[in-house]
Amino acid sequence: MSGASPTIGAEPARIAVLGAGAWGTALARLLGRNGHAVALWARSPEHAAAIAAAGVNARHLPGAVLGPCVHPTSDLATAVDGADAVVLAVPVRATDGLLAALPRPQAVVSCAKGFVDADLVRLSQRVQHHHPRVPVAALSGPNLAAEIGRDRPAAATAASLDDVLARAVQGWFTQSTFRVYRSADLIGVEVSGAVKNVIALAAGMSDALDLGDNTKAALVTRGLAELVRLGTRLGGEARTFYGLAGLGDLMATCASPGSRNHQAGQRIVRGASLADLEASGLTAEGLTTVAHVVAYARAHGLDLPLTSAVDAIVHGGKAPEAALLELMTRQPTEE
Repeated sequence: MSGASPTIGAEPARIAVLGAGAWGTALARLLGRNGHAVALWARSPEHAAAIAAAGVNARHLPGAVLGPCVHPTSDLATAVDGADAVVLAVPVRATDGLLAALPRPQAVVSCAKGFVDADLVRLSQRVQHHHPRVPVAALSGPNLAAEIGRDRPAAATAASLDDVLARAVQGWFTQSTFRVYRSADLIGVEVSGAVKNVIALAAGMSDALDLGDNTKAALVTRGLAELVRLGTRLGGEARTFYGLAGLGDLMATCASPGSRNHQAGQRIVRGASLADLEASGLTAEGLTTVAHVVAYARAHGLDLPLTSAVDAIVHGGKAPEAALLELMTRQPTEE
């Protein structure tokens, strides 16, 4: 890939993390622990000032001390000035505006999980749209921010078509509590991160209905089959969907009460509307992703029954019990 790539092993690197939510803060903290100079950008000046004063993001990642290498700011130009890479950790809906406002970056690491629209445009593609020939990577895996903030061991995959960038991302983040693997399957890693959120909604719904572990295991397993079906259609490699970015992330988000998409699924079953979730500040990317995936599946003749059932509940007002009955009484097929 043409374009400048960061130098592997350059110490310290200067990295801008855009997004001071739980995940962006956890990423900034990991980078800071490795001695890199990190600018943590928050949209709100008040939020940035509060983080800087306390040395902790009390709103989104309480208890996780950021350390002296992390410098909060609300000035985007200051954050990205001289950065070796920009780490995108904002909600998918905010990425287009942010990318359009950025001066040309040296490299971009996408850490959000979702699709831009019903054509299933990936975030790396949007980076290339705004900044052609800039190297792009995706960092994804079973990474619940609260656990990473407490230094519990975790692993992730750094995927890029530019091997130099993939190795650089691996080096920037890897430490004793966070192991990073490399991959060239950028499509597979990005699709995995988006679609697993849809299945996590289903898992949360199952738990809210108290259907038990057998039901949830069946939902997760069939959800994985749909991920593979869609992901390979989009050009991803099958083995990626059984790795950290696929099955690993799927397990974490479907099992953990701390998963935002799992929480959203539970709350919808208990009567919360999408407006209620928005008003509460719960950002669950799967709520938008499921509509995009279903629209794509209908347009391209893909059979994604579980995803369609989740969409019918979330956006069609269908009773979860009725959706489950339809899934259970479909024409029997081979696995």
